[in-house]
Amino acid sequence: MVGRKITRRDFIKTVGFFISSAIIASGCRRIPVQKIVPYVEKPKEITPGVPLWYASTFFDGLEYCSITVKTIEGRPIKIEGNELSTVTFGGTSPRVQASILGLYDSDRAKEPMISRKRVEWKEIDAEIIEELKKIKENRGKIRILSQTIISPSTKKILSDFADYYPNTELIIYDTCSASAVLEANKKCFGIQAIPDYMFDKANIVVSFGADFLGTWISPVEYAYKYSLARKPEENLARNKILKHIQFESRLSLTGSNADIRVPVKPSDEVKIILGLLNNLLKISSNNGKLGDIIGDKMSSEHNEVLSKIALELWANRSKSIVISDSNDINVQILINAINLILNNYGNTIDLNNPCYLRQGIDSGVYRLIEEMENGEVSALILYHVNPVYSFPEPERFVNALRKVPLTISISNYFDETAEHVKYFCPDHHYLESWNDAEPKKGHYSFSQPVIGNLFNTRQGQESFLLWMNRSADYLTYMQEHWREDILKVKNEEDFKRIWIECLEKGVYEVKTSNKSVRKYRPTYEIIADAVNSLKPKLKSLDGKIELILYQDISVSDGRYANNPWLQELPDPITKVCWDNYVSVSPEFALENNLKQGDVVKLSYGRYAVDLPIFIQPGQAYGTFAVALGYGRWRAGKIGNGVGANAFPFIIYEDGTFRYSATVGRDFADGVRFEKTVKSYKLAQTQLHSELEGRPIIKEMTLEDLKNGKLARDHTGEGLSFYPEHKYPIHHWGMVIDLNACIGCGACVIACQVENNIPVVGREEVLNAREMHWIRIDRYYLGDPKNPKVVFQPMMCQHCDNAPCEAVCPVSATMHSSEGISQQIYNRCIGVRFCLNNCPYKVRRFNWYDYTGADSFSGNEHIIAIMDDEIERMVLNPDVTVRSRGVTEKCTFCIQRIQAGKLKAKMENRKLKDGEIKTACQQACPTKAIVFGDLNDPESEVSKKFKSQRLYFVLEELNTKPGVGYLAKVKNSKT
Repeated sequence: MVGRKITRRDFIKTVGFFISSAIIASGCRRIPVQKIVPYVEKPKEITPGVPLWYASTFFDGLEYCSITVKTIEGRPIKIEGNELSTVTFGGTSPRVQASILGLYDSDRAKEPMISRKRVEWKEIDAEIIEELKKIKENRGKIRILSQTIISPSTKKILSDFADYYPNTELIIYDTCSASAVLEANKKCFGIQAIPDYMFDKANIVVSFGADFLGTWISPVEYAYKYSLARKPEENLARNKILKHIQFESRLSLTGSNADIRVPVKPSDEVKIILGLLNNLLKISSNNGKLGDIIGDKMSSEHNEVLSKIALELWANRSKSIVISDSNDINVQILINAINLILNNYGNTIDLNNPCYLRQGIDSGVYRLIEEMENGEVSALILYHVNPVYSFPEPERFVNALRKVPLTISISNYFDETAEHVKYFCPDHHYLESWNDAEPKKGHYSFSQPVIGNLFNTRQGQESFLLWMNRSADYLTYMQEHWREDILKVKNEEDFKRIWIECLEKGVYEVKTSNKSVRKYRPTYEIIADAVNSLKPKLKSLDGKIELILYQDISVSDGRYANNPWLQELPDPITKVCWDNYVSVSPEFALENNLKQGDVVKLSYGRYAVDLPIFIQPGQAYGTFAVALGYGRWRAGKIGNGVGANAFPFIIYEDGTFRYSATVGRDFADGVRFEKTVKSYKLAQTQLHSELEGRPIIKEMTLEDLKNGKLARDHTGEGLSFYPEHKYPIHHWGMVIDLNACIGCGACVIACQVENNIPVVGREEVLNAREMHWIRIDRYYLGDPKNPKVVFQPMMCQHCDNAPCEAVCPVSATMHSSEGISQQIYNRCIGVRFCLNNCPYKVRRFNWYDYTGADSFSGNEHIIAIMDDEIERMVLNPDVTVRSRGVTEKCTFCIQRIQAGKLKAKMENRKLKDGEIKTACQQACPTKAIVFGDLNDPESEVSKKFKSQRLYFVLEELNTKPGVGYLAKVKNSKT
């Protein structure tokens, strides 16, 4: 259905209904009487209790996802992936799932300001237009500093703006940049773009530090394609699944999923890439002159492994991918040369249909600052960027900003940068906005407002239109652009039909070419220059420590610092939340007498921060790793003062931002490292990382599958004191494929959104009182210097012989007739026997009134969420908001099961397999989770229950879980 913009009047009318729903959903325990306000005029589209879904688009400047939005009575409450998209394939990430909370963030900017004083829009527009008019008359320079823009209509507006105000230039600023990839491709191929990496078509992937499953470029898309190539049953015939080799310094999400992982320092990566290129040149007998220039500069430590990798890559020509996250242009040129030798362009790497994410060229930002410092810029419009926080030299930027007569910030928050501008123009949240997007050539998607603007904000595109003395109707502008420039449809009726269809589906895709790049190829001179430029970097750093800065998987570059769901999401590797820290290897910590929690001071010039030490197995010896995105001071009540800002440690060198630096004991070495006497306890959700010989995680090889080996040993089958349960109608079950699960955490946030799971805060996490219904257990196997990592999603196992049910004195936990272990909140008296008796440790207890559901005063534990009416609007009315003193756990999303059954009953038909999806299942980008009716022999979950890979956790206890796991399949030859 096409989205209908819910007006402020509709919103006010729905508030009363929401309050009444919340009262009913809260149960009948100690709830005070409240008066409600019914609808005066019910909107035609809205039926109380019946959700409406609208297609939309998530894009935050770094990450893209095509989505659908669930609304109840005009109130958006849940985001899912759009399965019609051939870019993201219905998957999501933790950031996509949590973005809906940003809509209801009471710290969002609420009205325009001039010199930090609230004003009306008419006043601010009149002053800005008058200032721009003067600048135009004086032929002054206008600069727009923006995050990456993938909206064709927005680009057209800014182009029109530049025509209306000559001397206007758009500069793209990406905080986590891929500038080197763009510039290397321009040098090599004449195309300043990021290629489309087709991981599903590859037999082998070699990555140098690129966390493509976590945060690099397009992780939702890459995770899905990666998982397709890693599915053992589908690839059994060719006896091969995608082999993944990762060279990296810190243990990343992507590295933890690799078949072979080699910990290396950033400075050693250059040697290894040169060594790999040299090996391939020798194998291919190609370009002897280039081989002579490179010489044998590779690290002798990795000679043997590089020779093997080169042979394997050569054997998989046109079916391999080699990538790097280095922001050094010369390194990326070498990566291009390797992929050319392997004939990957046009097969697994497509430059004809490039990705349009991460468009920023770093040198443009420095050129802008130089113009500002010289007094050459008359007006600067900051469009969804926050350089006062994220720029490596914030003081320099602020000083340069003072020399610009007209400064404007368009943003969702009055952030660190907005403090320093004269005019602040708050933008809508993306769920309040019309927009379009082209994340990849020929692949379009659309955004439509699913609610009226909650505050006195205005869409940024409308501001640009108004300042050109044009109608501030962005929807009409966008439609005209599509009709004339993209669809090129002359007939109005035809256009309306196509437009409505596009909005309903949320996507529109154009067939494009996939021919190999032939017009441009990197010449011998380009590659030779790159090699010669890198030679000075091959010198040994004499044991110096190297600092690695990386994009955080939860708060990203800091734009989600005020989102408590993401702050409390544990890092998939360290399991730390609510902080950043300095990761070091166990060996380095031992040699330098460092314990976990010891605080060290990192200094660079006049900038210094104190950060706690985290001892990380798998970290390259002699390296530090620190997450970006923390240390905000104008984020909001959640994000202010959390962690420390690491952006000032970024170095600008040879035209690009560098995210690694040398660390020494004195300032001459760049970043200084010094141990302090302070200590700090980090909040972790998992403190034990070993399997201790328990068969919790099971592994197989492709040969095992071919030979019919079973993952189960059937040790749990036998006699039982429990009566056998019979399920005459439905028997719900779930299977999780450990080969597909990458540990990203999208399921954790999706479950939290769907089921009104509270945030407890850092102090309660330290007390082991986190509330997530699903957790991703992470286990280390082998040598702490470079352990193997496995992930296992763990939720209530819905056991037939449930240990929790037998010990509850009031039958608050009981078994349903459909195989679900239920929790009756109104019966629970909080004795917590069930928690003690659960061997899977998946039950949660509400120690405080986290969500305001309890009417008693003094029970609250509010951490600045759910403490006002706006933030409570995100709550799902289909799920009870639990109060203090009750136990809760996974319910298999019982509300979704009931809704699906009711719909089938009303339509007088049987349930279809896949019609009911749990929140975790639907959010997963790799489709690792399957849910359904075990009584249906044709259902996917029933077929998975017959897989030879199926096993149950702690099967020897004979709990007979309703959740099964598919054993992880290793590459036979690694």
